[in-house]
Amino acid sequence: MLPRRHRLTRPEEFRAVLRGGARSGTRRAGGHVVMVHRLDVDAGAGRQPRPARVGFVVSKAVGNSVVRHRVTRRLRALVAERLDTLPPGTDLVVRAQPAAAAADSSELGSALDRALAKVAP
Repeated sequence: MLPRRHRLTRPEEFRAVLRGGARSGTRRAGGHVVMVHRLDVDAGAGRQPRPARVGFVVSKAVGNSVVRHRVTRRLRALVAERLDTLPPGTDLVVRAQPAAAAADSSELGSALDRALAKVAP
């Protein structure tokens, strides 16, 4: 489970990242995830830097509600393990592709690692 301070929750937060962020991911040939990330340079101006925040987008193309929630839970757990690799002030939106429904946790984890390598070198 992601602590509250590490979650994107409001629609305007998602919009800001999706409109102004850089894309990375595994979209080619059966890719599982696409990430959009944005570093907020004003997040820590004159005070403690804001922790990295993550949001998830899993559309109906992935599957029915049971499948979508399962994919979301897996992604949330995998990203929680990798939060320390993200620089402070980073906002990240993880969008699941339809192939994520059939992937097991190890496949999703390796897809996340490949995409995160582009976010936090």
